[in-house]
Amino acid sequence: MIERIQHFSSDGIELAYLDEGEGEPILLVHGFASNIFANWVDTGWVRTLTKAGRRVIAFDNRGHGRSTKLYEPELYGAPDMAADAVRLLDHLNIDKADVLGYSMGARIAVFMALRYPERMRSLIIGGLGINLVRGMIGSLPLAHALEADSIDEVSNPTARSFRSFAESTKSDLKALAACMRGPREKVLREDLSTLSLPVLVVVGDQDVIGGSGGELAALIPNAQFTELKNRDHMRAVGDKSFKEAVLDFLSQRR
Repeated sequence: MIERIQHFSSDGIELAYLDEGEGEPILLVHGFASNIFANWVDTGWVRTLTKAGRRVIAFDNRGHGRSTKLYEPELYGAPDMAADAVRLLDHLNIDKADVLGYSMGARIAVFMALRYPERMRSLIIGGLGINLVRGMIGSLPLAHALEADSIDEVSNPTARSFRSFAESTKSDLKALAACMRGPREKVLREDLSTLSLPVLVVVGDQDVIGGSGGELAALIPNAQFTELKNRDHMRAVGDKSFKEAVLDFLSQRR
């Protein structure tokens, strides 16, 4: 049974979070237009990880889920969102945690690893491959899709799929559009070469949004890579093989 959602203030921004189970902590950072439940509860991640003896902390990123909605694009920088994650650990008096991010959440987790490596035991990058450094799909078409009066006005297939997903998660479309128009800080190849913590990259073999996971893993010292067969960006999230790869990786950290 999932416990109640709690809230804390991250530098004045109220964020919703979930804290379940006991054991070594793992922090989960969800993807764009998602939330705690869509990304981690409904897909079985919280159940799987708590059953494996982990303390699971997940939160709604600013502008998402039950967290404060912001409409100024400049408030959605990845470093600021990584700082939210660190402040949650501070709030819970957790010195160090494993961190699993998916898609946008993986990008946030990478910024966390680059800026606050002392707060992480390991980094798990899900749903994001070489496009972390090459750049994701254009943000303006997605912003326009989110701002459209109706999904029927959206013709771009990728933008339409994100608009449809955002509607399914009952997201605030204007807040998401602001997020998509926000800063796009670059992650450089040389940045990744400085990572010294254990890293696992997990990407579907049909994920054209995230790009090649193998190419990304090759840029990170000693990173492990798991490819999910017959999985695209949307269908990889709850994949059984994804969970098995993460559990195996975490068992190496004990």
